[in-house]
Amino acid sequence: MSILIKPIITEKATNDSELFNRYAFVVDKKANKLEIRSAVEKTYGVTIESIKTMNYPVQRKSKFTKGGMVQAKSGAYKKAIVQLAEGDNIDFYSNI
Repeated sequence: MSILIKPIITEKATNDSELFNRYAFVVDKKANKLEIRSAVEKTYGVTIESIKTMNYPVQRKSKFTKGGMVQAKSGAYKKAIVQLAEGDNIDFYSNI
């Protein structure tokens, strides 16, 4: 089971990484902060100051169309925002 699923590379997350040295990841729903800390430090070789986690629930949507009612849902996930120590950074584009 992998703790880190993928990094979040959005406009807001990129701005946070440039200004405040914070990086966002989608992580396993059952992972705690200690497991996330060790996984990030081992994978990227950085020192972590703090971690904030957020659980996003399943979102269900329904709309009425000519063919009837259409229902959809997006999956639940857990997001972790990692604050790195001064001088450390993560380069997601180094392997391209």
